[in-house]
Amino acid sequence: MDMKTRQPALQIFHLSGKHQGEDLQAIEGLQLLPALLAPYRDLAALRHDFPLVLLDGIDGPDSVRSLSALVDAMLREVAPRGIEGERLRRHALQLETEIRRALAGGAAGRLSGLWEAAAARLGEREGETLEQVLLHAASALHGDGEVLACTQTMPARLLAHVWRAAQRAKARQFHAELSGLMLKLSDILRAAHIHSEAGTRPDSLKAALGGSHRDAFDFDVLSRIVGKGVPQQDLPPSRRQRLQQTLAVLRSQRFFAPDGEASGDYFNYVYDNCAEAAQAYGQRAADAALLVKALSVAELEAAGRYVEAEHDPVFESFDVESLTAADLARFPEYLVCIPPDRNDAPENAGLLDLLSNGLPIKVLVQTSSLLEGTAIGGGHFAFGVRSARLATAAMGLGGMFVLQSSSSNLYAMRARIEHGLGCAGPALFSVYACKDDPAAALPSYLSAAAAMQSRAFPAFSYDAAAGSNWATRFSLENNPQQEDNWPVESLEFCDGEWQRAQQPYAFSFADFVLCDRGQGGHFARVPPSAWKHSMMPAAEWLALDEAAAAERVPYVLAVDEEDRLHRLIVDAKVMQAARRCLLLWQRLQEHGGVHDAYAERLLAKERAAWAASQAAAPAPAVVAVEAPGDAPAAAPAHTRDDTWIETARCPSCNECQLINDRMFGYDERKQAYIKDLSAGSYRQLVEAAESCQVAIIHPGKPRDPNEPGLEELLARAEPFR
Repeated sequence: MDMKTRQPALQIFHLSGKHQGEDLQAIEGLQLLPALLAPYRDLAALRHDFPLVLLDGIDGPDSVRSLSALVDAMLREVAPRGIEGERLRRHALQLETEIRRALAGGAAGRLSGLWEAAAARLGEREGETLEQVLLHAASALHGDGEVLACTQTMPARLLAHVWRAAQRAKARQFHAELSGLMLKLSDILRAAHIHSEAGTRPDSLKAALGGSHRDAFDFDVLSRIVGKGVPQQDLPPSRRQRLQQTLAVLRSQRFFAPDGEASGDYFNYVYDNCAEAAQAYGQRAADAALLVKALSVAELEAAGRYVEAEHDPVFESFDVESLTAADLARFPEYLVCIPPDRNDAPENAGLLDLLSNGLPIKVLVQTSSLLEGTAIGGGHFAFGVRSARLATAAMGLGGMFVLQSSSSNLYAMRARIEHGLGCAGPALFSVYACKDDPAAALPSYLSAAAAMQSRAFPAFSYDAAAGSNWATRFSLENNPQQEDNWPVESLEFCDGEWQRAQQPYAFSFADFVLCDRGQGGHFARVPPSAWKHSMMPAAEWLALDEAAAAERVPYVLAVDEEDRLHRLIVDAKVMQAARRCLLLWQRLQEHGGVHDAYAERLLAKERAAWAASQAAAPAPAVVAVEAPGDAPAAAPAHTRDDTWIETARCPSCNECQLINDRMFGYDERKQAYIKDLSAGSYRQLVEAAESCQVAIIHPGKPRDPNEPGLEELLARAEPFR
């Protein structure tokens, strides 16, 4: 078969996903993996961040440690220098691998139990003495706790563990404040009673003295002596009532349980859906206002600064509406861990509203698939991977803490997680953790790491309280090679002459799709005899302009179970999704100050001005200043038939550009506008309006009266016109 016959078959598959010709082979059943992941096939044999140990009784980032870190710390303490120390180190690392393999096989439990079981298995293979040595070494671990593998349930258990530590610290601070105020108020009442007529009666004096010397005194005589001139009343009735009521509220509070005390009648703060958490907050708001009022009154009374004429009117009108963010920060945070299969449930529909209201709520939303609901997984791109863009939409609302990460990266971001759970106000944690499937091509840890590596689910955090600009609020932390479109690694392999070779290779979104064996239909294997110069790596193909890309065919590199290297051409659906993934990543880069078009434009302008001034030397540089003109005319009012965007309200969520980046553009402030109305259809306008988180896109009247499905589209567009 000559080149002219072969080449169209590659193009046909790329454009349509259909196999034609003898050179293309379906990959189903070949058990292929992205080439860069081949060294990690036996993940349990490698030391990495997982499993994690949730240590008991420890607060702060150190409450979560990796098993590898604990083993290293133990060996530094107990392994002597020399041969004996090396032998112990080797056996300890064997035991660590044994625990990791047990967890991969479905085991679970606490570190002490898993360590003991692994030591017993090694002892059976290598002798009882080794088991005893390893059990003795375990005493240097200095902690115990639940051990977590990188599974789908891990993120919720990890966040709950760190959240409980944060609430314990808050409870200790609250109880210290509460007990101090209660003691001071009780002292005021007791002192007033002692110096009153009632406090100088014989029975009161006798009760106050107590002890073995009580019978040595004549309390009737003592009462007549000390009772001369004392007031009839110990306190004004209004103040006594205020102090007693305040103490009653403080004693009966149900927000914080004392350390070591069962929850009992105290409030619960952990939920699995937003509706129940919001309902609980609403039901307790009046009690919270009453407690804040009591604390404020107690502080004033303890300091002797309560003035009835001044403070009574204030506290009489104090209610739920009077609570400030600082007041709410004194109470426990609500933790909502939404199960991955309940993201779209009705009880979670108000998630963004709940977060934007500033309530003290921390929400974990997990995404288990990044391909379902897309053109790859069956569906439409406009609504695909919506949960993967939830964090971006929440960040656009401002006023909260937002963290997005894959499950494999949570240990590396544990300090940020602790900060987000402990900060005042709402927080959203959006995590990708794939389903636990023993038949999957990759372990859960590798699948999550591949999602982050490929920019399909990049990591970032946004802290609205960290500063007044994006540079202080936003961070693209832990993403590999942040300044590049795709991370590039060195791929080592044997060439056709069995010589060791290596080449740089970028891990792109197309490589991530290959990790899912259910998406094999989007790839076709091309044997080496049919490789052509027109084939090029997918990452390089994405960098071409449209005309040049039409002449080339993208491929990814894969390996089979025998580590043989293959080229797989990729169809247009996957490459279209890769373009959208890259566009979203580039928007995040701009948020993080990487390749910021506005900053680069200013820099170019300044460089040009500097070059011009140098060229004009020695004459002094003249800077032309544009004279201010008249104030711009007010924008004309828009009618229902106009197509327009409320650009000033755009939260930079990128939904519209992911639908059609030629129709919709971003200005220098990263806010959307209509770039070219003729570059898309009315259907895309309507879909953009529906997907917009803040409803600022107005489709107006269709330009093409013959567009298919116009009647349905007009009905859908009506709420936005």
